[in-house]
Amino acid sequence: MKNSIGVYGLGVMGSNLARNMANHGENVAVYNYTPDLTDQFVSRHAHSRIEAYYELEPFVRSLKSPRKIFLMVSAGAAVDSVIESLLPLLDQGDIIMDGGNSDFHDSNRRYRALKERGIHFISVGVSGGEEGALNGPALMPSGDQEAYRQVAPILEKIAAQVDGKPCCTYIGPEGSGHYVKMVHNGIEYADMQLIAEAWQFLHQIVGLSIPETAGVFKSWNESELKSNLIEITAEILSKTDQETGKPMVEVILDKAGQKGTGKWSSQEALNLGVPSTIMTESVFARFLSSLKEDRVQAESLLEGPSPSGEEMDKDYWIKQVKEALFMGKICAYAQGFQQYKTASEQYGWSLQLGDIALIFRGGCIIRADFLNHISDAYQENKDLSNLLLAPYFLEKTNRYQASLRNVVMKGFESGLPLPCLSSALAFYDGYRSARSGANLIQAQRDYFGAHGFERIDQQGTFHARWLEPETVTTSVKVNK
Repeated sequence: MKNSIGVYGLGVMGSNLARNMANHGENVAVYNYTPDLTDQFVSRHAHSRIEAYYELEPFVRSLKSPRKIFLMVSAGAAVDSVIESLLPLLDQGDIIMDGGNSDFHDSNRRYRALKERGIHFISVGVSGGEEGALNGPALMPSGDQEAYRQVAPILEKIAAQVDGKPCCTYIGPEGSGHYVKMVHNGIEYADMQLIAEAWQFLHQIVGLSIPETAGVFKSWNESELKSNLIEITAEILSKTDQETGKPMVEVILDKAGQKGTGKWSSQEALNLGVPSTIMTESVFARFLSSLKEDRVQAESLLEGPSPSGEEMDKDYWIKQVKEALFMGKICAYAQGFQQYKTASEQYGWSLQLGDIALIFRGGCIIRADFLNHISDAYQENKDLSNLLLAPYFLEKTNRYQASLRNVVMKGFESGLPLPCLSSALAFYDGYRSARSGANLIQAQRDYFGAHGFERIDQQGTFHARWLEPETVTTSVKVNK
């Protein structure tokens, strides 16, 4: 009997996805370019429904037609190399799925190139880490919708399930699946940084011990903040290092790594002209954290505010930080979904934002209860310009904006950097301001570069005669 699907790539993620498929009744062929990983997989994860292959051609020939091959290899040139090695062995109508963290531009290119060869290409965003890969990830597949229908029975079966529904749905054409995963990771960066800032405030400003902060986060996970990241934060803060007896978080070096998808999200926001400021600040915060040696030196040289010595009302500030964190979270997700909306319009993808929010409820790192409210907002109004204007989020932000202000001001007063919380406040205030200072910027641009400007009282583009001696400067309409 032939296998229903093949998994190429037996790292941790590929191995666990193959096991997930087999556990759900699929006959799975597996292959890895280097035989050592295949040997390790066979020795550790022998399964009656999994067949391991050491040669590429028998691996491909073992698959039912149309062949379905799921790639779990490093993003970039490796994906192109694997596809080139597969093409001579494939027939028209076969399906290649890329489940790595590929750049969506590469996925767009591969989709078009393979379409010309009669091969279907599906880009699959996979979120949830190794545990999710084994027990149910969030999946974001895109490409030809007809090809998706052929692989949907497998993908939807292995995905996380919430309220009886799979955290997997067709995203759209081309590489939109990898785009959605990319921005998901950008939101994840922002969410993690917001949590870190809230924890620092509680520990360093309010004066809670690390075990006390663990208790706070545990209680928050029983509130509107209930989410995977809040839950694991409480667990992390509860752990003790066996070697030193200190809280585990105290012995971990404060240099945060990153694999690039958050940076890609920020770069894409700049390309689209979307103010995804919170995720961008979270990327910069990681860059700044990497300057550990510089920061150690700077601490002894650069002045900051003197400690106030005031006694903090712990209960009051715990409530303020909770509301500030939720407010920051709302703003971060509002920016991320604004980026989805703009990308959908720019690239002609027709992304269903309500469905995307539902995918994120299970399996993925950012799973959270309030994603239901995001889905509801877009189900109720598909043309919603920004989540901040949806009734649920409008009520929350109007109530919590004062807490965010208090926390940001107290943090600045104390010399505590709060890049994402302060960015959330700046975005919120900027978005709610009908009149900004951009009129002065336009005047400056027109003064030194004759770039022109629009007027509030007339249609068209104008240029002012800034260097004329008249007391009242005139402007002339220009043709653009």
